[in-house]
Amino acid sequence: MTAQSRTVTLRGGERVPALGQGTWHMGDNKSRAADEAAALRLGIELGMTLIDTAEMYGSGGAEEIVAQAGAGLRDRLFIVSKVLPHNASKNGVVAACERSLKRLRTDHIDLYLLHWRGGVRLAETLEGFLRLQRDGKIRHHGVSNFDRGDVEEWAALAGGDTVAANQVLYNLGNRGPEWDLVPWCREQEVAIMAYTPLGQGSMLRDPALAEVARRHGATPAQVALAYLLRQEGTIVIPKASRTEHVRENRGALDIALTEEDLADLDRAFPPPRRRTPLGVL
Repeated sequence: MTAQSRTVTLRGGERVPALGQGTWHMGDNKSRAADEAAALRLGIELGMTLIDTAEMYGSGGAEEIVAQAGAGLRDRLFIVSKVLPHNASKNGVVAACERSLKRLRTDHIDLYLLHWRGGVRLAETLEGFLRLQRDGKIRHHGVSNFDRGDVEEWAALAGGDTVAANQVLYNLGNRGPEWDLVPWCREQEVAIMAYTPLGQGSMLRDPALAEVARRHGATPAQVALAYLLRQEGTIVIPKASRTEHVRENRGALDIALTEEDLADLDRAFPPPRRRTPLGVL
């Protein structure tokens, strides 16, 4: 398989790009909208046609940026969006989806996620999702920021066994999902979507990561992405609002980590020995 064709197969057989694009913090400032849309557009041209967004991001502004970037290219895109928990009642999720569709300027969302678990019963949210699927407004449903117990509970509901993905905080510096969530999702054919794949703070300044990057003539960010991209069933969604960072992210697909690389990364970023809590983005 070539780097450009690296994909993840969703439950049911549909293939989507393993490397997509995130939009967290996009749409917050209208003065940056043109640059953000240009960055997403370049990513689409480079094959990163899965775009993740949410009604929460920029209070809907990120969805509008996605629409701007994808103008005329809808058939090439796999759009993911998320509903806020307080909008996730049976009727509320339908209304929220309609608002997102309007901002995205499309008639359907490819994958619609519950952003995190809130006070609404999961069965009620799922009922709304299944109605949206029947009406052709969404193609797949999923969850976000669910630990193993949460996603097992969702999957056990009537219709919940078609859950397509669970989007979670996952990067070299936060390997907690590898404890029990990733193995369960892999076994159940539920895709993992890794957000904040480049971590926060000092992760990219780690000397071991820099050394692996040097061996490949790459950047630490590219190696961090390459680590996640080699994980079976994992979709990686870095955000880049500058074109140079989009190109840098795309370069991660060309890196094949060796056993030596992986051993060095394990020493610098040890795998989990206990369950760790998930974050929320």
